[in-house]
Amino acid sequence: MIEIKHLRTLTVLRDTGSLTATATTLCLTQSALSHQLKDLEQRLGSQLFLRKTRPVKFTAEGDILLRLADDLFPRLAQAEHELASLKEDTNGRLHMAIECHSCFQWLMPALKEYQHHWPNVTLDFSSGFGFEPLPALGAGELDLVITSDIQARSDIHFEPLFDFEMRLIVAPQSPLASKDIISPEDLAQETMLSYPVQRNRLDVVKHFMQPAGVEPANWKQADNTLMLIQMVSAGLGVAALPNWAVFDFARQGLIVSKPLGDGLWRRLFAAIRAQERERHYLSAFFATAKQQCQTHLEGIKAA
Repeated sequence: MIEIKHLRTLTVLRDTGSLTATATTLCLTQSALSHQLKDLEQRLGSQLFLRKTRPVKFTAEGDILLRLADDLFPRLAQAEHELASLKEDTNGRLHMAIECHSCFQWLMPALKEYQHHWPNVTLDFSSGFGFEPLPALGAGELDLVITSDIQARSDIHFEPLFDFEMRLIVAPQSPLASKDIISPEDLAQETMLSYPVQRNRLDVVKHFMQPAGVEPANWKQADNTLMLIQMVSAGLGVAALPNWAVFDFARQGLIVSKPLGDGLWRRLFAAIRAQERERHYLSAFFATAKQQCQTHLEGIKAA
């Protein structure tokens, strides 16, 4: 009576909130989608959701099927992984570089979860700040690069992980703390704190200050996120960091988080060699990273 396609349709309808978006996501015509849903409701003898509500509201019967889907799909994914493992050598190498210091905050839990399911994949990583990681990826010296900087290369596949907002953090006593939004000109008299990275590789420089022709009064560097936040809290400067990296500190009142202009949103990617995008252990890493981030990080959006 209930088929996998029905459960998939209901979960997409829950995620998108509308029949039109669901039809688009599933590559169905709206007529075909309506027919599928009506057929299921006739089989069950119950209405599954309320029409003409935005977002769609599910009935008690619809909620039962959604709970079934939430229980079933992870088990299906695990079964598919086990079946794939019978066909493919599960031994592999995942030597990665990270172009984002604050990414370690979510990467370590994701790697721990990943290793539980793929224990035979050799993991190693290095900072991507002392060299250009994408050429090293293309040359086979690396297997994966975490980056927000896309370069047009046919030999590299960029798998989107999630969207995040870069926020300016300032001390509570800073004059900028009372502003609703930050303009590039607001930074001209400030000391900008950053990781030890070439300035032209910083998102706040490339996509906010540089287009406006603004340069801060001074630059200082710090080796890690916690040090940056402590320096900002002490009034030693300002810094631009991802929203999820500063959420807890702003909630505690240690710093104040402000939007850069109308909102400086960036997308984080996992870059791999294009010819290896079908490898199961890489696909599994993408899935684990996305799931961990959506579960544990504040303020991000699905890519």
